[in-house]
Amino acid sequence: MEENFDGEELDNIIILNDEDGNEVKFEFLDLIELDNEEYVVLLPVTEEGEEEEGEVVILKVEDTDEESDEETYVSIEDEETLNKVFEIFKEKFKDDFDFVD
Repeated sequence: MEENFDGEELDNIIILNDEDGNEVKFEFLDLIELDNEEYVVLLPVTEEGEEEEGEVVILKVEDTDEESDEETYVSIEDEETLNKVFEIFKEKFKDDFDFVD
């Protein structure tokens, strides 16, 4: 997935392309560091610009391509890492969100 910015939206909205090349909007919630790696926590946004109730998306930030200066986000295969990042996120935002296990 590659990151693109859409200037007409809020500053914290980013647009990523899925496997099929479709643009998907997310609200950027947080950047979390774990074991010298960085992870972004994103919330899917519907076409109407509404935040969707449901799951956040956690992606690993890959090293920036020095020529294009773009970050690449990749999905996390390791369930344990995913859970650790989500626990950190939940702890930081426990007063802002109602988390349901």
